[in-house]
Amino acid sequence: MHPQRWILVAALSLTAGYVWLSGGFVGVVSMHAQQDGTLVRPPEKPGLAVATFASGCFWCTESDFDKVVGVVSTTSGYTGGTVANPTYRQVTGGGTGHAEAVYVVFDPTVVSYDALLDHYWHNVDPFVANRQFCDAGNSYRPVIFFHTDAQRTAAEASKAKMQQRFGKPILVAVTKAAPFYRAEDYHQDYYKKNPVRYAYYRNGCGRDARLKQLWDSS
Repeated sequence: MHPQRWILVAALSLTAGYVWLSGGFVGVVSMHAQQDGTLVRPPEKPGLAVATFASGCFWCTESDFDKVVGVVSTTSGYTGGTVANPTYRQVTGGGTGHAEAVYVVFDPTVVSYDALLDHYWHNVDPFVANRQFCDAGNSYRPVIFFHTDAQRTAAEASKAKMQQRFGKPILVAVTKAAPFYRAEDYHQDYYKKNPVRYAYYRNGCGRDARLKQLWDSS
């Protein structure tokens, strides 16, 4: 876990008096030893499509897209960088060029790519380039990674609509999809495996408060 993120989780947990969580400190630290970095490949089942989105902490991005009907699976990982098989420490330490992102497999007969884009815009701060909410750094930059020309056209059109709606520059990049490396196991479905810690992190980070502010004022 990135030091800044863990400090926030630990501080909020201790303030709330969750003494039992102190036993989890060792478990979380030991997670750094786990590595994955395997290349994620397209789904084999016919008829499914893929999309890749970065909106800061991939725990949150994964949680956000798991709520969408028609999304078959989500995978947290790293993409957009220059180093093969990166680890979490390498990515958050800087220098690899990767962003934390989520690889979304979806059924286009149930949910369209345009609908996924709309969901993305409602779950990202589009006015910052190298930060999302309380997480700062290039690895937390917001990006829409397109897999096809049609996705590129749709993403650029949706970005133009957002800029028109808010009347200020949208700093989310629209970039061609690159190799996507699966993050370590403890990052997958983090919000399900660690619901209390995740809730403290997300609330303490001010993510939902900021999103409400953005859309209530638009």
